[in-house]
Amino acid sequence: MAREILINVEPQEKRVAIVENGILQEYYIERPSDKTIVGNIYKGIIDTVLPSLGATFVDIGFSKKGFLYLSEIESVFESLDLPRKVLLPELKKGQEILVQVVKEQFGTKGPRLSTRIGLAGRYLVLLPLENHIGVSRRIEDEAERRRLRQLFSELRLTKDVGFIVRTAASGKSKLELLRDAQFLYKLWKRLSKLIQKKPAPSLIYEEYDLTLRVIRDSFTDDVSRLIVDSKPEYLRIKRFMRTFLNYLTPRVELYKGNDLFEDKDIERQINKIFENRVYLKSGAYIIIEPTEGLVVIDVNSGGFKKKLDQEEMAFRVNCEAAGEIARQLILRDLGGIIVIDFIDMVKEEHRQEVLKVLKKALNKDRARYDILGISPFGLVEMTREKVHKTVQMLAYQNCPYCQGKGKVKSPLTMAIYVLKELKRYLREKPQRQVSITACPEVIDELLKNKEGLKVIEDSFKTRIDLRPEHSFHIEEVRIS
Repeated sequence: MAREILINVEPQEKRVAIVENGILQEYYIERPSDKTIVGNIYKGIIDTVLPSLGATFVDIGFSKKGFLYLSEIESVFESLDLPRKVLLPELKKGQEILVQVVKEQFGTKGPRLSTRIGLAGRYLVLLPLENHIGVSRRIEDEAERRRLRQLFSELRLTKDVGFIVRTAASGKSKLELLRDAQFLYKLWKRLSKLIQKKPAPSLIYEEYDLTLRVIRDSFTDDVSRLIVDSKPEYLRIKRFMRTFLNYLTPRVELYKGNDLFEDKDIERQINKIFENRVYLKSGAYIIIEPTEGLVVIDVNSGGFKKKLDQEEMAFRVNCEAAGEIARQLILRDLGGIIVIDFIDMVKEEHRQEVLKVLKKALNKDRARYDILGISPFGLVEMTREKVHKTVQMLAYQNCPYCQGKGKVKSPLTMAIYVLKELKRYLREKPQRQVSITACPEVIDELLKNKEGLKVIEDSFKTRIDLRPEHSFHIEEVRIS
């Protein structure tokens, strides 16, 4: 399976596409004005403590205060094996606290914070305020899990910090893990000095930018090439990799063509991310409708051609849709509550098989998720971690025409509305002549109702002048 990482660099943004056999699997954007703060560590000041909500607001230097659950603080103290009576210290306004951003700020909500500090490396995550060793649950092979734990017991690392072994550590040697652990521990020692020196609120540690994050987290052994179209970025990547991933450096290439994403047919695939209808090879399709509270996904048989009975057709389409739905969730980075409406199936073994296909496809997802199961009606309820702003949020704004509704009123609806507004206007301001300016489609509908216009003219002793204006959108009307 040919897997590539493509990086496009422009003065105002960086874009990364992860591709398998020419098919877009993951897509990320980063702009200077929207640079993520997830992963950043701050020395903050407690602004407000709300015991009734079990939370506190923390000033980290932004206009919106960060939100921190009190249970986060208690869990860290528990990991240090402190007596129960001192688990939750008394928090006061003005108190300094070390926090890490775990979720971007959305809308009116400030960033979500945690006191569970983690410094991510290539193979490990250092937990400076904890003292246990964990292995990623995504490493499912029990023999490999035992091997990694055994390696860690032989490394003779300091006992005052903890580590989580990342999925990328699978199959790696003791030396590779030791190098990662030593680098992260030295980094934490440097940060510890900054924490002592810097006043609050202040930034202590800034997470890597998009390019370096993708290299750290996604440039694995199964990636055949990393192609970048900017020479300065290419040289920066080479310098970074010589320190951490020198053996993969030969796979980094500088693209010398005109348009990397266009030439690789990625631009066309990116444009499809923002469409709500996704067609499958069989002719069936899925509809994806994100709302503020949840994401609704509907599976439809559409143009499915094979002559099968209803049950077998539903099963085939649902299996195909399950894999594509997982890809779309990752590609669009959709999070929160997700409800998937598969086509109804009668047989329980079919429902379980569809669920199995969905879970297997989601194994590639780095975001945390939880699936409740599949109901007799074909409904799957799941949640997926929402950390960053979605690609759609970064690339689009609400339509000024429909204000984000996705719909506008019909010409007939507007014509009816205009007549109501006209009567109200004439009751308040009687006059011998009145003009209505609207888009041509609405004017056409008004002209179809000449009797209605005549009744208003006679009732208010006025003359109505209709003026079509091509520059007006369909819901724009002026009465004067």
